[in-house]
Amino acid sequence: MKSIATLMLAAAALAPAFAADAPAQAPAQPDLAKGQAIATQVCAACHAVDGSRGSPANPILAGQHPEYIVKQLTEFKSGKRKNPVMQGFASALSEADMKNVAAFYASKQAKPGFAKDKTLVTLGERIYRGGIADKQVPACAGCHSPTGAGIPSQYPRLSGQHAEYTEAQLVAFRGGARDNNAQMTAIAAKMSDREVKAVADYIAGLR
Repeated sequence: MKSIATLMLAAAALAPAFAADAPAQAPAQPDLAKGQAIATQVCAACHAVDGSRGSPANPILAGQHPEYIVKQLTEFKSGKRKNPVMQGFASALSEADMKNVAAFYASKQAKPGFAKDKTLVTLGERIYRGGIADKQVPACAGCHSPTGAGIPSQYPRLSGQHAEYTEAQLVAFRGGARDNNAQMTAIAAKMSDREVKAVADYIAGLR
């Protein structure tokens, strides 16, 4: 009897060690169906159901990196990125909701856009691919890639984005209305209205 009790005590003592060695449970995969439901019920009015080519005042979300969408929703919810409308919507979303809707939009194929201002396309391309040397503005392609595909979890996809939206965000970074990215604030601060408009228009046709 004593030996059984001793064995039970030894097993109990070893249990935490075995538990610590056990592999961590894999995080739950995003639920695209739940993401679609949120997109349809909450996001569609401004971003279209599939996140593609809605109002030019709002970003195209189709094909965007899910990590970037989650980051922006989280910062809208916390107030780090300021937008009363988006803060209201994001505040109602849990972390799982954000991951689900982000994965849904990321799964969609973004439709190509096009540049509209032929007089600025050369300047826009030069800034995007080579920066503005005398202002120490780096090439957009360095972070967002030559095709505008971006880098998952670091830099957003830009290709095909509405020129109006991109221009508004660069102006907001420049003026401090959007201050959730110090790097972009520093870059936009050095750009003129014409340079901002040119690169935004070029990005709209990038593919």
